[in-house]
Amino acid sequence: MSVRGTRRRGAQLAAVGLAAVLAAAGCGADGGGTATDSGAAPAVGGARDADAGAAEGKAAPAESGAGGADLRVDQRSIIYTGTMRVRVTDVERAAREATDRVRTAGGFVGGDQRDSDSADARAELTLRVPADRFTAVIDQLAGLGRQEQREIRTQDVTEETVDLDARIATQRARVASARNLLAKASTIGDLVNLENEVGRREADLASLEAKKRRLADLTALSTITVTFVGPDAAAAEPEEESELGFLVGLRGGWDAFVGAVRVALTVLGALLPFLVVIGVPVVLLLVWSRRRARRTPPAGPAPVLPTPAGPVEGPSPSGPPPVPATRSAP
Repeated sequence: MSVRGTRRRGAQLAAVGLAAVLAAAGCGADGGGTATDSGAAPAVGGARDADAGAAEGKAAPAESGAGGADLRVDQRSIIYTGTMRVRVTDVERAAREATDRVRTAGGFVGGDQRDSDSADARAELTLRVPADRFTAVIDQLAGLGRQEQREIRTQDVTEETVDLDARIATQRARVASARNLLAKASTIGDLVNLENEVGRREADLASLEAKKRRLADLTALSTITVTFVGPDAAAAEPEEESELGFLVGLRGGWDAFVGAVRVALTVLGALLPFLVVIGVPVVLLLVWSRRRARRTPPAGPAPVLPTPAGPVEGPSPSGPPPVPATRSAP
């Protein structure tokens, strides 16, 4: 290789190295500028609205927890509701045993309605039991007799619970911010306005917390409605599906017509005593008035007095005066 080729190759390598060094320096400068801008932007935004910044800062953990929430069944908020019907030999004894078992499981009786005097004995209990004991209590109640019906419904309120947690955290931050501003109020007008604002925010916070407590109660304690019936009670009738057709419409129209006739007859029966007591005397009075009018002769026309038929002397008062006769000259 000649000396000239070697020098040319060395110059090319030096140029490539210089370009690489300049490119690396440019990337470092751009990265520093971006970091400076991103560091300044939050400071300006935080200075503009401290209230919003504090609220978002406290709500961020809840939102991040929602994004990475555990989707296992035991970590979700689920409301369990059960309805069952059990046929037993002794309704009173079954009701007492159900109450004892619910209390042993850590629950309580929310409602108790019994009918033991009639031949068709019946007891309906509303039981609140811990959610983790829901299935066990259901099976225990079914074992008290012969189970005829069972229906279990579930409602997943995990998203609603997480949303309430985030809204409560945000509202608490807004209440704290309003209280800080209230402490710094300098005029009467600002003091009154800030007191109203604090009251409104605290009322919204109390409403959210009440909803959260309600959800917590429904998820922590499940509801079971059990009906105990005696051995001679009628079987539960299944729900009939809606039917359509000409005969169904005709049957419904006839039932409506019969119902309307019954209503009309009921109204007539209610009015009949008043018609007899008031209407009969009125009719008798009208008949008596007409008969009396027929017996009384009608009054004739007034008599006309006769006028004299002789000549009337003197001029007629209505005629012109008489003209004297004139005698002609001889």
